[in-house]
Amino acid sequence: MSTASVLFDAPGPRARLRNNILTLLSVVVLLAIAYVVIKGLSDKGQFAGKLWEPFLQGQVWTGQIIPGIVATLQAAVLSAVLALVFGVVFGLGRLSDHAWIRVPAGAVVEFFRAIPLLLLIFFAQAGPATISGYTVSVPAFAAVVIGLTLYNGSVLAEVFRAGVLSVPRGQSEAGYSLGLRKSGVMRLILLPQATTAMMPAIVSQMVVLLKDTALGWVIAYEELLNYGLKQIPSNFGNLIPSAIVISLVYIAINLALSYVATRLERRGRRGRRSSATVVGAPAAVGVGVRTGE
Repeated sequence: MSTASVLFDAPGPRARLRNNILTLLSVVVLLAIAYVVIKGLSDKGQFAGKLWEPFLQGQVWTGQIIPGIVATLQAAVLSAVLALVFGVVFGLGRLSDHAWIRVPAGAVVEFFRAIPLLLLIFFAQAGPATISGYTVSVPAFAAVVIGLTLYNGSVLAEVFRAGVLSVPRGQSEAGYSLGLRKSGVMRLILLPQATTAMMPAIVSQMVVLLKDTALGWVIAYEELLNYGLKQIPSNFGNLIPSAIVISLVYIAINLALSYVATRLERRGRRGRRSSATVVGAPAAVGVGVRTGE
């Protein structure tokens, strides 16, 4: 029996005809929606050449778009590093044999996973002044980094925990039989194999983190979205063209990040054998962790 027939029932002639008709209708509906949207924008003059001319000017790129990209990458890179540290510390804390470490670590992870990222960013900026009663000015960059670190770090903590748990129990038992302590088993046996298994989930979360930097727009952090939807349209009155260009820039950055991360992951897999199963995205808060098949 083939793998395909195990995973699902192969459709018969009538089912294939029905699927083809539904696919055709879906394509027609999507094309009709795209036509209505494009025609509506065209009728309102959003595709007029003068609205796109600013993007042919070098000063728009050097003075606004490129600084926005730099600010976005600065927040994303620093947040990614801090989130990885947060994830390792609290992920391993959840695996501790000591309840006084495991329980608080789990509470911290579940708490920050359950709070919307936007609220974390707001609280990071306004919380110190509200709690202390004094005028405490938190820079927008710091607020964005703190929010991204706490939220994505808590998600990565679950990824690290799932990665370690995905290694077959026999691997750790073999380490203990050789006289290794738990720290040695973790460092020499479990973590090297878990790293390979959880790399796809880490890469996926890094892409999410990069896109989440756009939330800094609501607290006036001058990143790419702020320049694209506020400053450039206010100067040239071209909101839709600006939004399209900024979207393409985001897509290009994320594709480049995914490409680099995928190459690094494949290189790591070629140089390291692992018996761990691939780790999937973390489940909802309170549900636990999930490993791939």
